[in-house]
Amino acid sequence: MNDGLYIEETGAGSPLVLLHGWAMHGGVFSLLAERLRERHRLYIVDLPGHGRSRDSAVPLDPGACAAAIAARVPRAPWCGWSLGGLVALHAAATRPDAVPGLAMVCASPRFVRGDGWKYGMSPEIFRDFASGLRADYRGTLDRFIALEAFGSDDARGELRTLRAEVFSRGEPAAHVLADGLELLETADLRAELPTLAVPSLWIAGRRDRLVDPRAMRAAADAAPGASFAVIEHGGHAPFLTHADEVATRLDAFMQELPA
Repeated sequence: MNDGLYIEETGAGSPLVLLHGWAMHGGVFSLLAERLRERHRLYIVDLPGHGRSRDSAVPLDPGACAAAIAARVPRAPWCGWSLGGLVALHAAATRPDAVPGLAMVCASPRFVRGDGWKYGMSPEIFRDFASGLRADYRGTLDRFIALEAFGSDDARGELRTLRAEVFSRGEPAAHVLADGLELLETADLRAELPTLAVPSLWIAGRRDRLVDPRAMRAAADAAPGASFAVIEHGGHAPFLTHADEVATRLDAFMQELPA
């Protein structure tokens, strides 16, 4: 099926799907992939409009992305980071036969504050980034990347890696970046949690300034069969600074999944 969606396959062993965050691409998982590929067959997705999927016709929508990816990968747990977590959560909630396990890394069912959800970000932050995209595309991306790295115990190294990765597979499509910000501002998948039929692992970064660890704990508490873990010195991208610990957590989770 030629949907323009790029999915890198690497490694050998039990399968695992990896989904990146806003403005990034699958290459951001390179350190984590190095630690997982000897035991797992990895399916590393570039989401629509990002990386090598820049010209994909698939909409940047959790349902559309989940359907397109599920048609291309075997039955496997899905791991979503940040924006990718919305796609992974939707897939696990609606396709439990195809997605037998869910791992959320610094990802939440709702990214903004609202009624009954006090640990989200201010919606004005996402609107400010959306306005910035129109006025200063690269500067806005750099501000967002800086926010991702802020708080990590190796913020400089994380910032350097993210800056190097963001354009390494070409510039993401501007209209898709705007769609992604709107998705982060408006998506609310909390209703999916109580009926989640597959085990889930929620990995938070203690120093994350984009996704509050308390939001992730609240989400894990609402999902049956969920476990919660914190990377004590991690920021929003702990797989960059604490790849060994994240890999160990994912390995242990996958080993406990029903055959």
